[in-house]
Amino acid sequence: MRSPVFFRSVFLFLVFAILPAGAAQVQWKMKEYRGNKYVPLSQVKDFYRLTSMTQSGRQIILKNAELTLKFQAGGQEVLMNDVKFIFSHAIVALGGYHMSVTDLLKVMDPVLRPSKIAAVKPFDTVIVDPGHGGKDAGAVNSLGTEAGYNLKVARLLRARLQKRGFKVIMTRDSDVFLTLRQRVALANKHANAIFISIHFNAAGSRGRSQARGIETFTLSPEGVAHYGRSLKESDFIKRPGNHQDSANIALATAVHWTSLQRLNDPKLKMTVPDRGVRRARYSVLTGVKHPAILFEGGFLSHPKEKYLINTSTYQKTLANAIGDAIFFYRQATLGKSATAKKK
Repeated sequence: MRSPVFFRSVFLFLVFAILPAGAAQVQWKMKEYRGNKYVPLSQVKDFYRLTSMTQSGRQIILKNAELTLKFQAGGQEVLMNDVKFIFSHAIVALGGYHMSVTDLLKVMDPVLRPSKIAAVKPFDTVIVDPGHGGKDAGAVNSLGTEAGYNLKVARLLRARLQKRGFKVIMTRDSDVFLTLRQRVALANKHANAIFISIHFNAAGSRGRSQARGIETFTLSPEGVAHYGRSLKESDFIKRPGNHQDSANIALATAVHWTSLQRLNDPKLKMTVPDRGVRRARYSVLTGVKHPAILFEGGFLSHPKEKYLINTSTYQKTLANAIGDAIFFYRQATLGKSATAKKK
């Protein structure tokens, strides 16, 4: 297994691709389309000092030596150094391809320039939330329950985080039922914290044989719908979690990328697909006042993936990846000195 130092250096280089020269000064030429503001991808290229912009079919590629951005014309899936993000709005042609200002400010910039996130605060506490429990088993298959797997991974994650020097608060440490409101209230009692909700996925009968992989959710920004449904009037209300929009996406990027890298290490002989970083309006994300994500660690409904999830190797690899990612996130957003501070 490669050393933590290797993963930290690769992570900071490939995911948080902070360009030494910083962003360029650009006079943004905004256009409005269906009630949203958009900026040209050509100006995105200039702003991040990328050196080329090419197109192959429907794919538009912006890149330089450190960073590659791949967009799909008319689509919402975007790859930033091969990490998949599901944008809030599709890339549109408005006399040249454009991306929404919401996605520029709430996704791309926090990922590429995490040290510029204004709302990031020092933290020494991680609130780990094993989803479901008690009368709520979550997804179930022939090998176990989601509630059980969530708790197993959460306990392993606690051990990893404590080894990294973090204080850990578990919303539950046994097979008990907690309401979503109780989880949020417990999280908000603690200062200087971030929040990680651990889950596993399941697909309906139609997609049961195909759906697999990991995905990471952050709270949808104001004016952006829950993933997979249409926009509602309530989506325009600013929630407590929206004060951390930029920190949320940076944290999600850290956890998502590191988990993919570790689970797909050739030595483990696993194949775990990337389902992307997505936006949603889950209750635990709307109400928590700290940077918060909800992580889905694989599909219990998949005929092969369910056996992977049931192994101690998979569970420990996932927990260690999340724990190390939190350390990397703190380093990327607050600097090396912050990782050594004790509160």
